[in-house]
Amino acid sequence: MTRTVTVAALQTSYGEDMQANIDKTIGLIRQAAAKGAQVILPSELFQGPYFCVTQEEHWFTSAYPWREHPAVVQLQPVAKELGVVIPVSIFEKEGPHYFNSMVMLDADGEALGVYRKSHIPDGPGYQEKYYFRPGDTGFKVWST
Repeated sequence: MTRTVTVAALQTSYGEDMQANIDKTIGLIRQAAAKGAQVILPSELFQGPYFCVTQEEHWFTSAYPWREHPAVVQLQPVAKELGVVIPVSIFEKEGPHYFNSMVMLDADGEALGVYRKSHIPDGPGYQEKYYFRPGDTGFKVWST
């Protein structure tokens, strides 16, 4: 059986106001769904600007446990309302550890689980090893 899936990838600029960034992303998700997208991928770490270009301790305050992350919590009802799948990239705090993570939201709004990025680049413009430890989840696949 052949099945066609329409995917939208969102890419835009973001500022330091997390709520404004989440609201902007919700608007773009609504636009993509209205055009027929079934899987909608927001930008990586869209809750703020890509902060990993420098090493600044204050960014650690923008990390949350994945089940409580404002982006996850606010996009769950959007996924359910629109019937779309949304992989949500977040700055995750798990105990004393920090990860560059992705939470898979199903079309019913359920959070299916978390994937923690394994490859953490380090070099000019990519200071990710300062912020994130390598993931411990292995690669994930979810039925949506």
